Amino acid sequence: MALDILAIAPLYQVPTINRIGPKTDPSKRPADSLKPLVPSKTKLTTIEAKRIMSVLDEAIYKVELVTLLSYVASNRGDVEGMLGENIMRAVREHEDLCQILLENVRCLKEKERQLQEQDEAKEEGWLRDRRLSIELQKSSLPPLRQQIKDSTKNVLRLLLSNPQAASFLQMQTQGRSAEAQCLIDSLNELRGFLFEKLLTSPMEARDKAQFIQDISKQNSMNQQILDTLENELAERMKDRHAEEEFEDLEAVHREEKIMLEELKRKHQVLVEEFVQIQEEREINSKKRMEAEQEMVHMVRAATLIQAVWKGYLVRSLLRSRKKRGKGKAKGKEKGKEKGKEKGKGKK
Repeated sequence: MALDILAIAPLYQVPTINRIGPKTDPSKRPADSLKPLVPSKTKLTTIEAKRIMSVLDEAIYKVELVTLLSYVASNRGDVEGMLGENIMRAVREHEDLCQILLENVRCLKEKERQLQEQDEAKEEGWLRDRRLSIELQKSSLPPLRQQIKDSTKNVLRLLLSNPQAASFLQMQTQGRSAEAQCLIDSLNELRGFLFEKLLTSPMEARDKAQFIQDISKQNSMNQQILDTLENELAERMKDRHAEEEFEDLEAVHREEKIMLEELKRKHQVLVEEFVQIQEEREINSKKRMEAEQEMVHMVRAATLIQAVWKGYLVRSLLRSRKKRGKGKAKGKEKGKEKGKEKGKGKK
């Protein structure tokens, strides 16, 4: 659409050609080192350069107006008195065409979505009819877009023929979208580049190219020097770091050495205690073994004494039994002798 706007013939009073400037603050002068980059002229001198800048300024002005048409359509009651009936009617027609285009695009996307979802489920005849409908709707979009372009040109002609209405609309910057403002800012930036380019003569262009080339070479050399210095700094920092590390390791070594001495001292104490404990254990073990051996001897002696005592008792019992047996035998013999004597007496 911007190209179509640029093709519209100028229908309004443009600024005086000789007053076209870079839209920058002249008080801010560049440094002497950048003097080759600054054109020596501050105004356009050739008619061709003036015409180029006039066309670009006209295009930017028209883009500023076009990007505010949506604001006019949304705030009819506020701007109708300032813009007039003819402009408002053209804006309404333009809005209707835009709404029709948006609706057609929405319906077209919906049909394409349905076609993709039901591509395999529906019959071939239904799919063919749906594809044909989509193609017909697509073919209706280019004429509609052309109508919108024509409608835009018509609105612009009406605005440019009414400078008061155009000036009022141009001041409604709060109604412009962020995307449209970004486009206008880019166009103004392009205007600045183009203006500087048109101010630069062929000789200045060569000097500028040579200056940029020299600056690039100097920048390359500076970059190499910077890289070398950075590498040296990195190496020195690495050595220094290895030295912050050596000192730390030495400090740690000293601390560990002190800890080692402390551990050795504690170890010596523990060794002495261990030796003492071992000696006590050996002494106790010897005492325990001696006590056990003495106990064994005592048990053996007691066992032997008990055995001897039991043997003595048994022998004593046996002897007493033998004595009693001999006494009974002697009594029997005496009785027999007495009986024999009594028998002999009876006889």
